[in-house]
Amino acid sequence: MGIEIERKFLVKQALWEALPKPDKKHYRQGYLLNEQDTVIRIRIAGDQGYITIKGAASGISRLEFEYAIPKSEAEEMLAHFKPEGTNKTRYRIPAGGNLTWEVDEFHEANQGLVVAEIELISEDQTFDLPEWIDVEVTADERYSNSNLAVFPYTSW
Repeated sequence: MGIEIERKFLVKQALWEALPKPDKKHYRQGYLLNEQDTVIRIRIAGDQGYITIKGAASGISRLEFEYAIPKSEAEEMLAHFKPEGTNKTRYRIPAGGNLTWEVDEFHEANQGLVVAEIELISEDQTFDLPEWIDVEVTADERYSNSNLAVFPYTSW
């Protein structure tokens, strides 16, 4: 069984922009099913496609199953079933230990939004917050990618 344990934060724009950035990858994604207790996402990350099934959140944990699919099939699914979605650039920044910050700079209707996520091994796991991290938004559904696909940041 796959479990995702994740916390999400906004970033301090000026500090983030001043940081040297590691390699980045473009992400495009759409949602075949986007309900409160079940999400089915199609994602293209660089040259790879994925299909992901997520369950309802319980605290900061939720079921998650992700499978690689051919990029061409992911492109076809997005084009035929769910052309709206989100586009973003992702940076992966080591956070110490086996942890990694995934920082997403959103584009198009979510332009201006930058969100940092950290995936944990347990809900009570501790970690250090870099100085560029701002307020936590884990519990704020507006910042979920599936919500941003339907209610973009620039429309708030």
